[in-house]
Amino acid sequence: MDVKILRVKAIGPAIPSMYLDKRLQDDKEYGFTIFKPDTNACKNWLNQRQPRSLRQPFSYGGPIVEAKLPRNFSEETSEKGLIVSWCPQLEVLAHEAVACFITHCGWNSTLEGLSLGVPIVVMPQWTDQSTNAKFVTDVWG
Repeated sequence: MDVKILRVKAIGPAIPSMYLDKRLQDDKEYGFTIFKPDTNACKNWLNQRQPRSLRQPFSYGGPIVEAKLPRNFSEETSEKGLIVSWCPQLEVLAHEAVACFITHCGWNSTLEGLSLGVPIVVMPQWTDQSTNAKFVTDVWG
């Protein structure tokens, strides 16, 4: 029998099975990322929080914003938040400490929040985000 192997890649957000039906227990990764997530720091910090106690799991700004933070800001606010260069969003959203997800409603973030059943607070900015926010609040809400 001649078997042909097709090399196929998913397009768009394809939520790993571990976060949906859990049929594939080791399927946790999206795959390639250009960022190096600080997974252990994120998990350790989240594990110290009460269930459903976090209302703003993400805030983006990058190195430019981080450079403008006051000296010792990270240490002085460590009980209220964690500053890392990048974290695995799916793992954070799936964590029991997350009460809701305040998001700009980009398509990936919207799908991830909906797929994991996390309540979403919408704050669209531009392009598809307003449409996604409309669906989150008026259609899927």
